[in-house]
Parts: sequence; C-alpha cells; structure tokens
Amino acid sequence: MESAAGMVVQQGYLPLPIEQLAKHSGVSKALFYTYFRDQYELFNGLLERELNGLLAGGLDLASQVKEVEQAALLCGTLYFEHVARSGPLLHILLADRYMAGHLERRLLRQRNYILSRLARKARLDFKLSKAEILAAIEMMIAIPEEAGRLVFTKELDLEIGRQLCRTLIASSLKALRAPDAVLSGLISPHHVA
Repeated sequence: MESAAGMVVQQGYLPLPIEQLAKHSGVSKALFYTYFRDQYELFNGLLERELNGLLAGGLDLASQVKEVEQAALLCGTLYFEHVARSGPLLHILLADRYMAGHLERRLLRQRNYILSRLARKARLDFKLSKAEILAAIEMMIAIPEEAGRLVFTKELDLEIGRQLCRTLIASSLKALRAPDAVLSGLISPHHVA
C-alpha cells in the first residue's frame, strides 16, 4: 500500500500499471492479487487509511469546535499539514474518474459526516442555502489541498504555505459572511462605464 500511495501521488492519476506496482513493491503480480481483488479494492484501502489518518490527527475534533470560522480554520490547517506531509493522495482517490462508482459507501459517509457537520454550522451562521454552503466548502477544501501540494512538491516553503492557507480560508469566510461588501469592493464607481 505504501508503494501504491507513492506511485499514485507521483503519477497524479489512477489506475496504476500493475507490473510497475509489483516491481516497485518487490512482489509478484500474483501476490498483489492475493491481497487485493483489483485496484478498486487497493484504492479504497488507501482511502480508508487516509481518512483514518486525518481523523486520528484531530479532524473530527476540529469539526466539532462550536465557532464555524475556528472549526473551518482548524480543519483546513489539519488537512494542509496532511497534504504537505503526504501529498494529494486523498484528492486523487476521491476525484479521479477511475474510481467513479467504485468508492466504498462507508468511506464516503465517513468523509461526508465531517463535511455535513461543518455545513450545518455554516448554514446557521451564514444564512446560505445548503447547496451554497456545500459549494463553498468544496471550494475552500481546494485551498489547503493546493497549498499542501505545493509544499509537498517543494514549490512552496512550509511556513509560507501555512500562512497562505490560513489567510485564504479566513478571507473566504469573511466573503461568505458579508458577500455584499465583497461585491461592492469589486464594483466601484470607477469600474462602471
């Protein structure tokens, strides 16, 4: 699984060439199929490992923080640290079309439980529809994901990545709280023809 995780992050998409995975792992293809029925089973195993790692790292507790801004910043920071350390494996596993229709429902429920908890808090606090809040959360997930990826690939310094992540999440939350103020700042009298 460790070899597969590294190869997925390096390759950036799914599936993996089984011959290369077996060679990289130091096992035969037959031994791979002894442990995993197919690559879907392997990738669901990796997804479970990623989610459990985030939960063990405090993501569940962070999502329970009462104030929505603090919960979002804590969750975003934890996710950033995870991606900066391990790469964007979780994103690849969840987003790659190869896994469409093959992600285990219990794993999706586990992921969605945290997102739903944040969405409920945000809906009450920001007075937006469920669809708007879920879209905002999905967009904000991209912040720690991309900042963490840049740190992982050594394109960005760790401390700069942390600060960038916190600043962008805080700015996003500010925009959600007062969208009219953000829009009025964008549409000034100088922009009107």
